[in-house]
Amino acid sequence: MFKKNKNKIIYIAIGIVLIILLSISLLTYRGKNTILKDISISINKIVMYPFTSLNKDKNKNQTESYLIQKNINSSLEKEIQELKETLELNKTLTEYQPVNATILSRNKSYWFNTITIDKGTKDGIKENMAVVTKNGLIGKISKVSKTSSEVKLITSDDVNFKVSIAIKTNEVDNYAILNGYDNKTKLIKATGIDKTTNINVGDSVLTSGLGEFFPAGIYIGTVEKIDKDKYNISKTAYIKLSQNFNDIHYVTVLKVKE
Repeated sequence: MFKKNKNKIIYIAIGIVLIILLSISLLTYRGKNTILKDISISINKIVMYPFTSLNKDKNKNQTESYLIQKNINSSLEKEIQELKETLELNKTLTEYQPVNATILSRNKSYWFNTITIDKGTKDGIKENMAVVTKNGLIGKISKVSKTSSEVKLITSDDVNFKVSIAIKTNEVDNYAILNGYDNKTKLIKATGIDKTTNINVGDSVLTSGLGEFFPAGIYIGTVEKIDKDKYNISKTAYIKLSQNFNDIHYVTVLKVKE
């Protein structure tokens, strides 16, 4: 059986060589017979097709494999960097005992409302503890079980969830209430600002510390736009958040030191 296959391969190889030699000889008659020239080129293409086709497929597969691997590496590098920055954040939170956590799940229907993390009562987590990332405040603990917790995000559509903030203008704190996120503009609304209050686009926004749950000085974002109400009684500021709420992997829960 092996001998038969070997003979077939030899015959095919000899046939290919003869066809190639024939095509080369035909090509030597340049300009004398264009029909023969075209035939010889066609023969060459037919003979070489299996080899060129294999090479194309091989190159295509190699390219696709390279791109997939590149994307995986890029994603891993990003997550490693985020984890490093989260750990670095721990050094600046001297008044609290930071508990680092990983996102377990997120409801697609309520994407900007809540996330679930892998830390719970066994880790000392309690309701209403502030939750931050390297970029600033993202929410508070709203539900706790033994091994996991639910975080209510500041982008939540819950009208009862409000955050007391300070808008810093020339080192002066102007107080307001953060509530109401627009997922189209990616801006969050700050209300309760008197019309005489001097605030500017680009001002930094931080937690004020006046509320019951959030410590003072946690960064939130910057003022992107300012509107007056129709009665010209108050102003509304629209805040551009520093954290991309579509892209959160690791968080830190601020647990008060006991």
